[in-house]
Amino acid sequence: MIIPRPTYLEALISRRHNGLVKVITGLRRAGKSFLLFRLFRQWLEADGVDGDHIIEMQFDDYANRRFRNPDAFYDHVRSRVRDGLMHYVLLDEVQMLDHFEDVLNGLLHMPNVDVYVTGSNARFLSRDVITEFRGRGDQIHLHPLSFAEYMAVAAQPKEAALMAYLHFGGLPIVALQTDERGKAEWLERVLRETYMTDIVSRCRVKGEAELYDLFRILASGIGGLTNPQKIANTFKSEMNTPVGATTIRNYIEHFADSFLVEQADRFDVKGRRYIATPVKFYFADLGLRNAALGFRQVEDNHLMENAIYNELRLRGYRVDVGVVVAHGKDGEGRSTRTTLEVDFVCNRASERIYVQSAYALPTAEKVEQETASLRRLDDGFRRVVVVGDHRVRHHDHNGILFINVYDFFLDPESLSR
Repeated sequence: MIIPRPTYLEALISRRHNGLVKVITGLRRAGKSFLLFRLFRQWLEADGVDGDHIIEMQFDDYANRRFRNPDAFYDHVRSRVRDGLMHYVLLDEVQMLDHFEDVLNGLLHMPNVDVYVTGSNARFLSRDVITEFRGRGDQIHLHPLSFAEYMAVAAQPKEAALMAYLHFGGLPIVALQTDERGKAEWLERVLRETYMTDIVSRCRVKGEAELYDLFRILASGIGGLTNPQKIANTFKSEMNTPVGATTIRNYIEHFADSFLVEQADRFDVKGRRYIATPVKFYFADLGLRNAALGFRQVEDNHLMENAIYNELRLRGYRVDVGVVVAHGKDGEGRSTRTTLEVDFVCNRASERIYVQSAYALPTAEKVEQETASLRRLDDGFRRVVVVGDHRVRHHDHNGILFINVYDFFLDPESLSR
């Protein structure tokens, strides 16, 4: 079964002939190569591009090893460009090409060559990879499947599909499997043998056991505030292992550079300033997060929060954790100061939306608790509560929008209308 990924295909199509190297980044196994060599190539051919004008190279193929030499590869491309029509160069595992930055920048000097690349080692996966192209790179970041994409291939009602999505994540190879045991075994195996091994080898990590333990600690704490020093204290007190805060910070950067986790900073909404620590970490794929914990620590409220964060990022928002300071009086008339949290402060250009994740709102008291921070915001931006049930979309008397989690995930304009 083919998963179409229309958002990313359209992103590639819209960037054709822009004079830049199109760099597809993203988590390993998220489908970068499939997007480029299957979906995009099929689109090019359907658009009338002759196969002779599509130059493919997968540098991890042993048969192509001679082309890892930059001169050999450059000469190969030049030999394939025989007329003035546009030629499309599609490259996979480009980090295996020696001096790939110089070679690709060189190809841009050929007016009828359009270049698209993917890669998968720690250096190429880095969030800063685009700087390697000296202003001539255009990044398309590929996420694991959104829930809407997952639903397109899931032969399940949306309620069962959401539970499966929260438990096993959105990596395409997992989504296409039907056996839950097979999904879990594959995720546990690939987490250790691919993701962790890649970080250890590429980043020259000496403490492999500590690296994996840190990943598990972060996995246990999604939705909670933390910082490297607090984690270092956990290593010392609970594992009797001395791991310094600096080492932990470096390991977290390795996870982030491999797109396994993202850091959400705290933002004082009324004070209009960022707060350095503590922060939150969210996982790009919940299946990998759950695999780290042996699928034993599965709290649907935290998983839903993480999935909402991922969806917001996929829609192009910068997402922070909001802090709202509320001042009041106690029963004896003394001044009080309370710190409340907005789960997500979402910014995209001039647009801002405040989003709260609420797995269940069974009582009026729970509604009051979940909306306390939102009710103290008076800047005119939209305030939304995403609820894990089937309630009808509506606004309360404070102007706060309540939408159910299915409408949120399946309607890309759910926050804008």
